[in-house]
Amino acid sequence: MCQKITSTLIGAVAACSILAGAAQAEDWRGWNIHVDGYPNTVAMDKFAELLSEKTGGEITLKMFHGGTLGSQPDAIEQVRLGALEVGNFNLGPIGPIAPEANVVSLPFIFKDVPHMFRVLEGEGGQRIAEGMAAKGLLPLAWYDAGARSFYNGAKPVNAPEDVEGMKVRVMNNDLYSGMISELGGNPSPMAFAEVYQSLKTGVIDGAENNWPSYESTGHYEVAPYYSLSQHLIIPECICINADVYEGLSDEMKAAVAEAAQESAALQRQLWAEREASSREKVEAAGVTTNEVVDKAPFQAAMAPVYEGYLAANPDLRPLVELIQSTD
Repeated sequence: MCQKITSTLIGAVAACSILAGAAQAEDWRGWNIHVDGYPNTVAMDKFAELLSEKTGGEITLKMFHGGTLGSQPDAIEQVRLGALEVGNFNLGPIGPIAPEANVVSLPFIFKDVPHMFRVLEGEGGQRIAEGMAAKGLLPLAWYDAGARSFYNGAKPVNAPEDVEGMKVRVMNNDLYSGMISELGGNPSPMAFAEVYQSLKTGVIDGAENNWPSYESTGHYEVAPYYSLSQHLIIPECICINADVYEGLSDEMKAAVAEAAQESAALQRQLWAEREASSREKVEAAGVTTNEVVDKAPFQAAMAPVYEGYLAANPDLRPLVELIQSTD
């Protein structure tokens, strides 16, 4: 797991912009979409606590949870512009801004969650971070967001043909819409808050997400078939405005990075515990779960998604190949 930001990454990001002097704002504000008690919320509060401790009180961070400062796309822009200093973001909505970050949204790009972290800890993660920093977002540490799988109210999904004709909610990213289309389904981008009612009323047939989100939102009540396709493994990050970070002294940079990395270690531990408890809860409630034993047909169906992505971003082919070749 990612325990530290490498000196290579910090050096590469430092080359993007060098600002003199200490950070102007000692009182930082941070954004997080998750609710109280969620692993990310607990970990971000810990980050704020550690930040104050490790900087001797020179930097304080006030966290705003539950999306109270706006939607995730709005908050991403606020951090990029410096209106907010820090945010806990999923890389999905960062992808349209930073093409390097969009690589993680390619279906089945990662073999499993441990493989994702091995990539992020190595050269692949450095390239992604550099691309994000160039757009004003520097990832200080990577959070676990598990693997996303399909769920619906009618039947298990075991093969691509099981998705045919199904209206599936996806996040607002062309790669996700393309994924569903290539499986023969009808992608339905919509806000996460609208999914429960849309499932209940039949506006959509299904959705896809990780165990904790499936459980905590009550989606399992209206879509009681959960199929472990694990088609998307998308990390989250603690992101800081790149200029704010570059305005810190080397000592403060180290303290901020260390606080973020310790926060990430806590988040991953809490995430693993929450995944297990969420699965146990929904299965106890009568949800039908199934492992997708043969993922090869799903992966083969994604060839046009990859071709379209690489045609639009030919310079990112080496990054895709690097990720796929990482053991």
